[in-house]
Amino acid sequence: MPQREHFDVLVLGSGQGGQLIAWHLAQTGRRAALVERRWVGGSCPNIACMPSKTELWSARVAHLARHGQPLGVTAGGVTIDMATVLRHKRDMVRHEFELHMQNFTATGTELLVGHGRFVAPKTLEVSLEGGTRVLTGDRVFLNLGTHAAIPPITGLKDAQPLTHIEALELDYVPAHLIVFGGGYVGIEMAQAYRRFGSRVTIIQAASQILDREDFDVAEEIQRLLSDEGIQVLTRANVVGVNGRSGDKVRLTVRTSSGDQELQGTDILVATGRVPNTAGIGLEEVGVELDARGYIRVNERLETMASDVWAIGECAGSPHFTHVSVDDFRIIKDNLAGGSRTTRDRIVPYCLFTDPPLAHVGLTEREAEGKGIAVRVARMPASTALRTHTTDETRGFMKALIGSDDRILGFTMIGAEAGEVMTVVQTAMLAGLPYQRLRDAVIAHLTMAEGLGPFLANVPPR
Repeated sequence: MPQREHFDVLVLGSGQGGQLIAWHLAQTGRRAALVERRWVGGSCPNIACMPSKTELWSARVAHLARHGQPLGVTAGGVTIDMATVLRHKRDMVRHEFELHMQNFTATGTELLVGHGRFVAPKTLEVSLEGGTRVLTGDRVFLNLGTHAAIPPITGLKDAQPLTHIEALELDYVPAHLIVFGGGYVGIEMAQAYRRFGSRVTIIQAASQILDREDFDVAEEIQRLLSDEGIQVLTRANVVGVNGRSGDKVRLTVRTSSGDQELQGTDILVATGRVPNTAGIGLEEVGVELDARGYIRVNERLETMASDVWAIGECAGSPHFTHVSVDDFRIIKDNLAGGSRTTRDRIVPYCLFTDPPLAHVGLTEREAEGKGIAVRVARMPASTALRTHTTDETRGFMKALIGSDDRILGFTMIGAEAGEVMTVVQTAMLAGLPYQRLRDAVIAHLTMAEGLGPFLANVPPR
């Protein structure tokens, strides 16, 4: 075995939170090493958030070009050049990679690109192209991420289906894309490829798409998809697959009315995530996993092993880059003597359909399950005067108001929903009664201006 090299800080995985903790501690004078097997910067800038939103934007431009006539803009025939879409996406990824590499150099963090496996407590064996190195560290941070789950359906693996990674590398428009899963990833990619020109079918096992959302939210998103020509099958399970994705596939789909055959050209699997915790020797470190393979941590993100922390998705944190960043902040502050925890943080999220969905706080379903009495205000997005100038009238706003007049939850489907949600989240963080936001002077013409008339509709106590 090679001679052991000692570091003050060892980080396995280069997602956002992992990088930030390595860079931060390196800047404070610690000797830090970060091991990444492939995607420097993690999934977000390479194969997930940012690449997908780049391609979604290309799809939106195509959609706007096709539908500009009512606004007085008539384009010639719209063609899709997927090779250029792909090149544009890769240019963005390359730019992000260069920024990450600059931070490694600037902070003095040593980056090792190879496969890391723990062989003893706080001891990491790294297999590199040029050999093997063994690293030890005083503090260890696990930022392992997740990967797409492939359901054990007969013939599916042999069909070589797409995951979000391969779907973002296509240089052609599938004739008929069949999407397994009506969750956030599946729906974003379904709308994008429909706008690129694919026929698209979504197969969802649950009774509604976006099965964690309230029914009215899922219903509105499904209506938007259906209006664009996307077929959505709910309460449907794929029981068999024949053929090969990218050529020709035939699926047997079981529904309440019996089995049916569905033919397509490409399959995208978006049915959930699996933590990257298997086969890397975590048992050698004393790190415990839960039944689903996620790392057990406390509210300070400490594992069961001394001086070992877990960050982001692998720790069971919500699967968002902004949560990984907050995980980093919690650990950083606690290392400096603070007492921050993951308890009671308000986590927002967005679904980047067009129009987008944004949510923060409680849903109606969650409030009911917790026995929390709420008043519900609801208003069409078209009430915001901004939509009268842009024709972006689809969607609605919904808020849950507690007995003390504070906003407990907010959902919006509509143009600039994420930006409007952030305004509401700020009021929630400040513990303000909804009337403060209702009566605020908000700039005209913005989508956030609609919050005034919207919150004027809160039912009385």
